[in-house]
Amino acid sequence: MQKKRLLPCSAPLVLILCQVLTALEVPLDLPQPPTITHQSPKNYIVDPRENIVIQCEAKGKPPPSFSWTRNGTLFDTEKDPLVTMKPNSGTLEINIINGGKTEAYEGEYQCTAKNDRGTAVSNIIVVRQSRSPLWTKEKIEPIVIQQGMPLVLPCKPPRGLPPPVVFWMDNFFQRLPQNGRISQGLNGDLYFSNVQPEDSRDFYICYARFNLTQTIHQKQPISLKVLSTDSMNETIAANLTDTDFYGDSPAENRSPSLLVPTGHTSNRTVLRGEVLLLECIAEGLPTPEIRWNKEGAEFPSDRVFFENYNKTLKIIEVSEADAGKYRCTAHNDRGSFHHIITVIVKAAPYWITEPKNLVLSPGEDGTLICRPNGNPSPSITWLINGVAIELAPHDPSRKVEGDTVMFTKVQERASAVYQCNASNIYGYKLANAFVNVLAEKPRILSSKKVYQVIANKAAFLDCPFFGSPFPRIAWFKGMQTSVLHGNGYIFHDNGTLEVPVAQKDSSGTYTCVARNNLGTDQKTVELEVKDPTMIISQPEYKVIQRYGSASFECKVKHDPTLAVELLWLKDNSDLPIDERFIIENERLSIKNITDKDKGTYTCVANTTLDSASASAVLTVVEATLPPPVKNDRPEAPSDLELTDPLEKSVQLSWVPGDDNNSPITEFIIEYEDGMREPGTWQLQTKVSGTQTTASLKLSPYVNYSFRVIAVNEIGRSDPSVPSERYMTKAAEPDINPSDIKGIGTEPDNLVITWNPLNGFDSNGPGLQYKVSWRQKDFDEEWTSVIVANVSKYIVSGTPTFVPYEIKVQALNDLGYAPEPPVVIGHSGEDLPMVAPGNVEVEVLNATLAKVQWDAVPLTTVRGHLQGYRVYYWKAINQTNRNRRHIEKWMLTFAGNRTHGMLPGLLPNTNYILNVRVVNGKGEGPSSKDKYFETPEGVPSMAILQIHHRTSDSLTLTWSPPVHPNGVLTQYTLKYQSINATHELGPPVEVIIPANESSYILKNLNQNTRYKFYFYAHTAVGPGIQSTQEAVTAMDEAVFLQPALGAGEEHVFATSAVIHTVHPTYYPALPVRIKNITAAETSATILWNVENPEVKLFVKYVELSKEDWKVESVNSTRSALVIKDLSPGTSYKVQVYSDHNTLYAEETFQTGPAMASRQVDIATQGWFIGLMCAVALLILVLLIVCFIRRNKGGKYPVKEKEDAHADPEIQPMKEDDGTFGEYSDAEDHKPLKKGSRTPSDRTVKKEDSDDSLVDYGEGVNGQFNEDGSFIGQYSGKKEKEPVEGNESSEAPSPVNAMNSFV
Repeated sequence: MQKKRLLPCSAPLVLILCQVLTALEVPLDLPQPPTITHQSPKNYIVDPRENIVIQCEAKGKPPPSFSWTRNGTLFDTEKDPLVTMKPNSGTLEINIINGGKTEAYEGEYQCTAKNDRGTAVSNIIVVRQSRSPLWTKEKIEPIVIQQGMPLVLPCKPPRGLPPPVVFWMDNFFQRLPQNGRISQGLNGDLYFSNVQPEDSRDFYICYARFNLTQTIHQKQPISLKVLSTDSMNETIAANLTDTDFYGDSPAENRSPSLLVPTGHTSNRTVLRGEVLLLECIAEGLPTPEIRWNKEGAEFPSDRVFFENYNKTLKIIEVSEADAGKYRCTAHNDRGSFHHIITVIVKAAPYWITEPKNLVLSPGEDGTLICRPNGNPSPSITWLINGVAIELAPHDPSRKVEGDTVMFTKVQERASAVYQCNASNIYGYKLANAFVNVLAEKPRILSSKKVYQVIANKAAFLDCPFFGSPFPRIAWFKGMQTSVLHGNGYIFHDNGTLEVPVAQKDSSGTYTCVARNNLGTDQKTVELEVKDPTMIISQPEYKVIQRYGSASFECKVKHDPTLAVELLWLKDNSDLPIDERFIIENERLSIKNITDKDKGTYTCVANTTLDSASASAVLTVVEATLPPPVKNDRPEAPSDLELTDPLEKSVQLSWVPGDDNNSPITEFIIEYEDGMREPGTWQLQTKVSGTQTTASLKLSPYVNYSFRVIAVNEIGRSDPSVPSERYMTKAAEPDINPSDIKGIGTEPDNLVITWNPLNGFDSNGPGLQYKVSWRQKDFDEEWTSVIVANVSKYIVSGTPTFVPYEIKVQALNDLGYAPEPPVVIGHSGEDLPMVAPGNVEVEVLNATLAKVQWDAVPLTTVRGHLQGYRVYYWKAINQTNRNRRHIEKWMLTFAGNRTHGMLPGLLPNTNYILNVRVVNGKGEGPSSKDKYFETPEGVPSMAILQIHHRTSDSLTLTWSPPVHPNGVLTQYTLKYQSINATHELGPPVEVIIPANESSYILKNLNQNTRYKFYFYAHTAVGPGIQSTQEAVTAMDEAVFLQPALGAGEEHVFATSAVIHTVHPTYYPALPVRIKNITAAETSATILWNVENPEVKLFVKYVELSKEDWKVESVNSTRSALVIKDLSPGTSYKVQVYSDHNTLYAEETFQTGPAMASRQVDIATQGWFIGLMCAVALLILVLLIVCFIRRNKGGKYPVKEKEDAHADPEIQPMKEDDGTFGEYSDAEDHKPLKKGSRTPSDRTVKKEDSDDSLVDYGEGVNGQFNEDGSFIGQYSGKKEKEPVEGNESSEAPSPVNAMNSFV
């Protein structure tokens, strides 16, 4: 924004000058020729995997139409089905993804935008396909070289488009270390000034990374062996000749020579504005060092960099002054060698004066100037509406003289777009500038009516305008009739009026008037100058004993027309959510103080225009009982005196007060700035309690007054009486603002913010800030503006998301602060433009799928790439088509990822997904929906129930699995009998069709217990099995009298004794007893709970007694084991709530006592006699063994051990077909054919299903960052059915993995 303190242009000559210097933006509702607003770069390299998008955007009135040429001829986009042009735009999109060939569309493209007022043309855009060729195949022999010799490992990367980035790595994908002795040249080769034994390596691998296609190619590895002098002699003597080595003889110290470049001189041509890279790599022993200098000149310090251990000289933004002779010198302690590189600077055309749009009214004069420069000097060609000006119709008002087109007394028909093309052998510059002949009275384009500003801050009143002829701008205040001018105001070329320091009397109405010979327009705005917000009563320092109370007061003065919001902070964060903290009006109270309440409390007063804050510290001390001797806070110090005054220091002394029986530990010295913050005391320093003087460091331009506070373990004294005042002299600022940031809030702006200096740091009057910015790697010059004491500046009209270099420097009336550091910011982000393409889904198993996509070009992200989001949901079928809400899941994959895992899917389910790219602004467009289907899985458990038992049959019923996870194909029923000694009979398997829900087992044995295994099948395999047990009926004389009651007969599964129960039902009860498992001396009660919030009780009693026993049950439980029951006894059990409301009642019978039907042989006489005989026989055998051993005889113990092996550990034969001993305690263990459970009820390692060894990678499986499982895994298929529905054991890791899969 340019400033001026002159009156607006009034004379005709000055008016024309204003027209030429100021390019007005023509409102889009007025007729105007086309203007190209956006186009693709001249050299446009495209990714062959993506669609080609050639951009061409233009504005105009009427809206322009677009056409294209390709290789100089008209490109008819309508005849090519793969080419589309965006509506209301000239941007072309060539569909490569769906069948187009990128190489078929390479060429030179030029866009034309045309309306009835002219034609604008774009640059010639050369479209080329990115190429990333492979290395040519070659056989690389191993290199054996003597220590100390030079060596070059060639890379010779393939020529790609654009050229690849080359780097060297080892076979572990680690970059090879480089230093002054080993370095990579600009051509990619790896240079060794001298090799050493540690350089020996089997793998030196050169890689080429092609960034556009995101591919990396690898050269064949090079093997290098470096021989030391001793090993060299031994190797030659044993195997080799001298010709087998790179070195002829043992290496000795030698003077340097250059490996690159060769010779003593060379030439280098570079273009202006490019980067110049000069390289010198030397060999020698010891390793040479490189020095650079330029003959007859010094290096430009801000543009020269020494890289690659001083072997590369880099000059950025090359200018003509960089031409000359550059000398590189390699030297070591044996000598030196130099090389001179003559640098010639050429220049492609660049603008000295670029032609600008020209708006003229009929009859006016004007000029277009096109002034380029270059080396060699560029030639200039003028075109009008895309046609050479020599071929255009003659216009008497137009005259061309070299780089200038002059217009005299133009008419409306003279409106056109002129192109100036400046070219030389290194390139061209093309500029469009229109001449728009309009007769338009002035108009003011702003609609803002009220401006508010805090007193003593700068105010900017905007007045953007347009008109033809160019309007004159004048400002008036209030009812005054004279134009504003003078030192109190600054007038900007865009019409803005600046009031540098707004005061109360600056308030009022201001009128902006725009005039030309066709009319006048004006706008009146209101300027309101508000009082600053101040805290007139600040919170004070508090020392409070634990469990006491404290309060802080904060009284605020603010402009009455502004709403104020008062906030309280603790340690610069929100107050804790605690009822002990009470805020009433302007007071904060804290009750029942604890140690965690200590800290700094700050009150902040905010208005829409400014803010103010003040802080105080709360110290919490131990609550103590009153001591025998009264201890108290110390008395205030006195007699403060200032001595030895200097510009930035002064000596302060004082007399301590009484310590009140508690020694003074320290003195706190505070200061007051009477000029800026009168009444506000700040910490200056702290000194030991034994000192009575202190040397104080001072800041410039502060009106100091000091006070001293004594501190002991009780607390702080009252402040002393303030000292006399001492005013320091003003100086320039010492520091610059901190926390400089550049973050765009809109796609076309850059918001520069900083933490402003407080008044204390200003060091003088007139504190301001110089804000500077330039586009990184684009702008050479800084753009700067000086603003008042604010904390933000907004740069408008920036490109979307580009880096900027930013610096903010403080200044006052005495000068500038030191040069500030440069920080990097970015202009505003915009939503991503492109959706991820080529989305593919690979279904790994029934619950896991892998999705992958092509990353979007980073140039289309238009912001900080945060990652990709995958949305997926179940496909809508006819059943749930009317559901308004479809549950969707979302996974975010951070960074530039191109794949991810979708865990937790449902088997046999259709899904839809799409992918979106995410930046700081939000999500981009979604990819096309991708459909996929998970395969079938195994079904869940089918619950088996047993009813209607007879002496030879049982009726089995079941319901289908809750989660079939596919189409059920059949049910499998297996059962085994259990004899009186708990041994299992042979298994019987029955296959049942999938459409059945019951089955009657016949021809069973009377009064026999059976164990059942039941599971459903899909095409994938069997599901989770359900197990039950039941006993067929026997003669009723064996059982006790059944319990009384009426109802359906129930047979309860898994009980040690199966019996008949007649339940008593109550309507709509929240608890129902569903099963009773009775053993000889215990019973397990199972129930269903409908209301889990109630507290339950279980009580039980023998049917013939009244002594009820009660047990309390947690509401979350649904089962209870009753112990210490009498065998063969009938019981009544009730379940009721804590309100003594009966919910359910049942009767059951315990099993008969086994001892009543057996004879205890341990008490029989014949058994006792037999045991004594056996003991006597064993004693005789032991004596015989002892005698034989002493005589050297042999006793066949091994044969006897083999003959009498423990049957508990003998393995069963595979073809035996029998089962081990059955035990109730092992009901939940898998049945293993050919094995039996040890008597100690432990499980052998080889029989356990808890081992991961049986599953793929086993314990070596890992989970990656997206939750997917890495490694092969599979479920172990058992030969026999495995129980799992009722086990109380912890699940095995194998089952956990299978549930994940």
